[in-house]
Amino acid sequence: MRVFIAADVEPRLIELLRADERFSLIDDVAQAEVLITRTINRVDAATLDRAPDLRVIAQGTSGIDNIDVAAAAARGIDVINLPGVNANAVAELVIGHIIALTRTVPQYVREMTDGKWQRGDCATRHELRHYCLGIVGLGNVGSRVARMARTFGMQVRACDPYVAEADASLEEVLRSDILTLHVPLTNETRNMIGASEIASMPRGAILINAARGEVLDLHAALAALANDHLSGLAIDVFDPEPPARVFPDDPRLIVTPHIAGCTFEAKNDAAELLYAALTRLPSRHTSRTRFTPK
Repeated sequence: MRVFIAADVEPRLIELLRADERFSLIDDVAQAEVLITRTINRVDAATLDRAPDLRVIAQGTSGIDNIDVAAAAARGIDVINLPGVNANAVAELVIGHIIALTRTVPQYVREMTDGKWQRGDCATRHELRHYCLGIVGLGNVGSRVARMARTFGMQVRACDPYVAEADASLEEVLRSDILTLHVPLTNETRNMIGASEIASMPRGAILINAARGEVLDLHAALAALANDHLSGLAIDVFDPEPPARVFPDDPRLIVTPHIAGCTFEAKNDAAELLYAALTRLPSRHTSRTRFTPK
């Protein structure tokens, strides 16, 4: 099959495809039967119209909100994604952000690089076992964050209407000391955490978003940090990407360029799994769109 790669992917995937005579890498989407893409690309109906022979859209991530799934279904094009492939990577970064903010690590990094040695009062630094973690979305990532948090002795509450183990409401979860978001982008989750939701959080709470930028009102979150309603904010995802703004120089703020799921191990796992999925496609392809929620 003719394969067009629309974005930088793990070199391992390219190596595997080049070594397999069943696949031919091409440089024109118009001739493609397989389109390999990433979340930074918008695969809309216009893109599909440019590729009349397209059979498969393959993306080595969990979320596929950048793909017009309805348009693909109308064309009988398969959509392949990899739910959970980078869940551990995302969960680890979230826990890392929680530790950094509860121990005020960014503040001390700044002071040390300025040549200051200010250990200060321990009153602002706490162990995780004294915090309640609220999780919005208990899927592949959220459930892993919950397990990791409990190993630190944290109390965990979660809301997710599709998971029986999540027995808290959003209102209850918002009352947690730390709130972390792990939902896919859907019409239901778009803008789900706005100014009113943030205002209902306890004063001094910490907010983390490693889901999708559109889930959170970033302007409201930054305003809550500026007026000290939030004591910490960690953001890995934005709308748009890259963000069209300059962030304040605030040691209580951690911003990272959508790297939560980007580790050597996660990318290599994605390459192997995506290649395996492509090799299982029948030679006489009967199309059907598969959509696996995040």
